[in-house]
Formats: sequence, structure tokens, C-alpha cells
Amino acid sequence: MRWDAEQYLKFEAERTQPSADLISRLCVRDPKKILDVGCGPGNGTRLLKEKYPDAEILGIDKSPEMIETAKKNNPDIDFKVTDAETSLKTVGSGYDIVFSNAVIQWIPDHEKLLPEMLSLLNPSGMLAVQVPITHGAPVNEIIEKLRRKTEWKEAFSFPRVFYTLKPSRYYDLLAGSAAEYALWETAYYHVMDSYEEILEWYRGTGLRPYLEQLTPEKAEKFENEITAELTHYYSKQEDGRILLRFPRLFFTARPGRRNDA
Repeated sequence: MRWDAEQYLKFEAERTQPSADLISRLCVRDPKKILDVGCGPGNGTRLLKEKYPDAEILGIDKSPEMIETAKKNNPDIDFKVTDAETSLKTVGSGYDIVFSNAVIQWIPDHEKLLPEMLSLLNPSGMLAVQVPITHGAPVNEIIEKLRRKTEWKEAFSFPRVFYTLKPSRYYDLLAGSAAEYALWETAYYHVMDSYEEILEWYRGTGLRPYLEQLTPEKAEKFENEITAELTHYYSKQEDGRILLRFPRLFFTARPGRRNDA
């Protein structure tokens, strides 16, 4: 799937805030080596550099387009095209922080992924992850409803797969592979000027796997149908704007076993 960094960064402040909130929970003293898994265009990596200016930071992402933008915007940080699903171990180990903001929902097999991420840390390091909570999201329900219609059934050769697990499952994984861990959830309320702006938000992420399967004409029609459906899920505020509720799950962990701590 081809990513569009410019489209993604249309809501840069809103997309970067969870990174800032996750970084605020990091409690590693004077880290020397940091890995940002799925760095995208480098907006969160920049915050890591601002907090830890003396650290050696590497940002990795599967998308060449995202890495190109990250390098352009952050010439003082190292970035590398790397597929975290298949090549995570190629980036080395001994990291003081392994950071990942809004990425692992695109990567399958979290039972394998999380222990692998923890294995990249030194014994006193910290894993920090944020993942959108996609279950029950109105846009996902709308897409699922539309793609089952006769008109759209043949248009999509494959649906988007959400790899996000339930919080209870992440707890079990962390309890079985980490010495210390914490989980929490935050719901962000993004103020949107219109239903079309909500659609614009999702064009940068969750809608991409669907739009790439359509011709421009069909993509426009599909988006129009989504926009019409959005009016049934979101009501306007008194000033005419719309609140887009977007919940996210966060967790941090340290390597080792709990009885080793």
C-alpha cells in the first residue's frame, strides 16, 4: 500500500498529540539509543529528539514515501526503510527506548511482535506503544456496511484487516513477557468543521486500503456514500462543528519476567 505523507500531515497536530502524551510517560534516564518503529513522516520522532537531544535515534517505516518526508523534515535524525513485520531484528538491539505510535494495528501477529520489540531493549530499557482503538469506530462500521452492498461486493478483492487486540489480551502478553508494564486508554475529541473533514481525516489512514482498490470515479462515489452515512453517526454541535471521538490504547513495558523485577 502506498502512503501519502502530505495527506497524513493535514492533521499533524492531532496525530502528533498521542506521541507527545506517550513520550511524557517515558521514564528512562539519559537514553543513548532510541528506535521509533513505524515513524511515518517523522513527526513523533522529532518530539523524541527534542526530549532526548543527545540520544542516537533511528526511525524506521515500511513506506519509502514516509521515510523520504521524514528525512527531508528532520535532517539531524537517522531514518531507514524497514518492514517491522519481517525485518525488525535487522535494526540491532541494545535500545534504551523502543517507541511505536499508531503503527502496530497494521502489523499482524502481536503475540510474536511484542516479545520481539521487547527483545530489542537493553535490560533497563522501556517499550512504549500507542494503538488506535478501531473496534466500534463509526467509519469502520460504515465501510463494512457499504462493502457488503451488491454494488460494492465485487469492487474490493480484500477488506482491511485490523490486527489490534483487546486490552485484556495485551495485558496477558505483557504479563507473560515483561517485568513491569502499564496500560491506559485516552479518548481524544477532534473538532471537525464538516463531515467532509472527517472523511479527509480517514483518507490519510484507514480508508487508504479501500480507495487504492477503486478507480478515481468509483472512489469518489464510495466517499460520497460514506459522507452521507456519517450524518447518521455524528450530530453537529451548536456552533455547527462536529466532535470526532477517537480512543487510543497506550502501554509501556520493561523487558524481563515479573518475578525477575
